[in-house]
Amino acid sequence: MKNILQEILEQKQKEVEQLKRSTTLHMLQQETFYSRTTRSLSQALNEKHFGIIAEIKRKSPSGGDIAADLLVSDLVGSYERSGAAAISCLTDKPYFGGSIEDLKKTAECSSIPVLRKEFIIDELQIFESKAFGADAILLISEALSKEEILHFTIIAQSIGMEVLLELHHVSELHKLNDFVDVIGINNRDLKAQRTDISRSLELLPYLPKNKVCISESGIKTRNEIELLQKAGFHGALIGESILRSEQPSSFIQSLNSEVCY
Repeated sequence: MKNILQEILEQKQKEVEQLKRSTTLHMLQQETFYSRTTRSLSQALNEKHFGIIAEIKRKSPSGGDIAADLLVSDLVGSYERSGAAAISCLTDKPYFGGSIEDLKKTAECSSIPVLRKEFIIDELQIFESKAFGADAILLISEALSKEEILHFTIIAQSIGMEVLLELHHVSELHKLNDFVDVIGINNRDLKAQRTDISRSLELLPYLPKNKVCISESGIKTRNEIELLQKAGFHGALIGESILRSEQPSSFIQSLNSEVCY
């Protein structure tokens, strides 16, 4: 039985084929953001005792509609005022309701690093990410081989972007390379569609001590932030709990209120 990631990757392959038919590298290089100097995600996280990457996400397979009518410009302003270290923008449309336009609008409004959260399976998507304003890209270890991760990391860094490599299991640790800028542990069980931050706590001791490490998914409370910070994480990527709150900016500030700066 296919899990949701396998289903998404099958759909993504079709989208990439369409992208290749309609877009060339030369076209992407003409976009305004392509020549812009990027901002460092790893540095932004390091500059805070515990950095929050606040996410722009309209829906998800597990959560359904979350913020379908969100205004990117308003949300970016709210995130920046709250002290977020960076912004993650989901661009997958079928499963998460995002778009490349959301990424472009985020980049236009943001003065902090922007992470493109997408299911990247082809190098053209990396150039597309740079062209529409991403400072960093997400690579999902479960979706890629060790060789693909290294290849994509080198390409991204060659055009000024950083890479956040997302891990789910100890079995994926061999896919790490020395060039990855940030390591993320995703707390979501893709088969059961449940989240548990103990996944992050269990995997952290196996990660390189010299890398910026963050926890992703299912983080809702100040106590969880405190637990992750004490364990040694540099930050967390948080989406749904922020977006479902009545005041995202205040919610982010409340998450950070127990973390010593």
